[in-house]
Amino acid sequence: MAPDPIPHDPNPPLRDQRILLCVCGGIAAYKAADLVRRLQDAGAQVRVAMTENATRFVGTATFQALSGHPVRTSLWDDAAELAMGHIELARWAQRIVIAPATADMIAKLAHGFADDLISTLCLASEAPVTVAPAMNHRMWGHPATQANVATLRSRGVRFLGPAEGRMAEPESGPGRLLEPHEIVTALAGAPA
Repeated sequence: MAPDPIPHDPNPPLRDQRILLCVCGGIAAYKAADLVRRLQDAGAQVRVAMTENATRFVGTATFQALSGHPVRTSLWDDAAELAMGHIELARWAQRIVIAPATADMIAKLAHGFADDLISTLCLASEAPVTVAPAMNHRMWGHPATQANVATLRSRGVRFLGPAEGRMAEPESGPGRLLEPHEIVTALAGAPA
């Protein structure tokens, strides 16, 4: 594991920023747990939303323990939605970070779908969105994915990565999620 590039200081680079971390399904979801801790170490307040598929890789209890807040996974959470919880969460966020972002979520965002919690949060929020993709290198390079990325970039969505390297399957190429410390460094505005 790489050393923490952000030293503990009295003026952390993300001090008091309210970051909504959206975790999508894929093996790289395990890195999002470390990302929560590193965002907090950089001074951010972090809340987590997950796709249903993300919960198949990492449980909500992990993110709740790390963030200190309930984790949202559905638009259909009766307790949260009595007060229109997804709108409240969308308004709370000063920044939305989607890490890992799947090809599916990138496509949903590019086409304006709002059929799950994360896509709905992104449409309902005025916060800037940062996407950290993670997928098979063929999926990343596919013309449909690249067209969706170009559409989102033209709308001001910032992309961090993907990195190049070994995938979960025995292949290599661009598609790896950036390491959590690289994401935090980029969010803090410092060179990675």
